[in-house]
Amino acid sequence: MITLGIETSCDETSVAVLQDEYVLANIVSSQIAHTKFGGVVPEIAARNHIRVIIPLTTTALDVAGKQMADLDLITVTRGPGLIGALLVGLSFAKSLAISLDKPFIGVNHLEGHIYSLQLADARPRCPYLVLIVSGGHTEIVLVDKPFSYKTLGRTLDDACGEAFDKVAKVMGLPYPGGPYIEKRAKKGEIGKVDLPVPHPDGLTFSYAGLKTAVLYYTRDNPDYNIDDVAANFQEAALEHLTQVAERALRETRTRHLGLVGGVTVNSRLREKFQLLAKKVGASLHVAPPQYCTDNGAMIARAGMERFKRFGPSDLSVDVVARERLEELPHV
Repeated sequence: MITLGIETSCDETSVAVLQDEYVLANIVSSQIAHTKFGGVVPEIAARNHIRVIIPLTTTALDVAGKQMADLDLITVTRGPGLIGALLVGLSFAKSLAISLDKPFIGVNHLEGHIYSLQLADARPRCPYLVLIVSGGHTEIVLVDKPFSYKTLGRTLDDACGEAFDKVAKVMGLPYPGGPYIEKRAKKGEIGKVDLPVPHPDGLTFSYAGLKTAVLYYTRDNPDYNIDDVAANFQEAALEHLTQVAERALRETRTRHLGLVGGVTVNSRLREKFQLLAKKVGASLHVAPPQYCTDNGAMIARAGMERFKRFGPSDLSVDVVARERLEELPHV
């Protein structure tokens, strides 16, 4: 099966081509236009998707050595995400499906991230936990069996990646802030700045308090060392993730943990979770770095599996700004 995957949920346009489960091409266009605004501007994101989606599709097919007529399935993100951005991808995918007389299927963006683990060499076995950590989402999910999800906890306020971006903005670092904070943190000293590790109840996450603590610290200490603040913020933010994940592993007695989403590219995060996995005797599964951020390959992989189980989507399917994994068909 030759599957085309299209991802336009936020500010990255991506088109991928898979042959069965093997990635032949995964092309990503990142939008730098948002940098000067310190965050994603939805209208600009949608316009940029329109500008690049056709040439990206052509490039992906060229790299894969395939033609439009070779495609067996069109997959596309239908949500959650920015409505305008999602509409660009969905409209394009529907047009391709109609013109080529091929089936298409709309994919949940979070399910796409979960299926990015299936693009790795070592894949988790059900039941397993997945920690989704990105700019828009921070939640921990139990995958009891294929297409069966139970969200055990999610953020009460900011997502982890969102907190990285906002703290970077406070310190005058560019958007997106995660890579810049990670780079500065490598030169900082942990313990130099007293920042609290969030401790909400149960398996929930919260980053508003930590973000505010950084804001107050930088306000009250105008001569602060940016590297030390970055190091201690990053350590507190990631420690929060590991603590919740450890509680979830112990409560569910699950022996497999997957990490997905853009924040999991962070090298310190991977180090901390390797230590956690060793501590609790669990196997750790992390998506390859190129499939951690938003990409078409994960959408194609999820869409292909869902198509095999449930068949194609109706052409009347629409985009959704919010959609929980539990709401997806699973029987």
